Amino acid sequence: MAAIEPDLDRQEILVEHEKTYHAFSVLLRWAMLALAAGISGLTVWFATPGGFWGGLVVIAIVWVAGYYGMVRREEQQPLDPWVPGRKGIL
Repeated sequence: MAAIEPDLDRQEILVEHEKTYHAFSVLLRWAMLALAAGISGLTVWFATPGGFWGGLVVIAIVWVAGYYGMVRREEQQPLDPWVPGRKGIL
């Protein structure tokens, strides 16, 4: 029986998988940041006396904090969480 594998060797398959995982991870981080900023801003806008401008300020603050804390910092980390030298959460 013939194997149903592409002509790529295993190393190339692993590299492609790692690229796909990294792209999904980046997309997931941006989606979490957008949801956190949106939910926070809408909560301040509609559920507090802060109003529209208060909600907009909260969106900006959450976006900047999330970008530097989650997106920018994680882009510089290796994908493997067990690599020596990888930074923790804080």
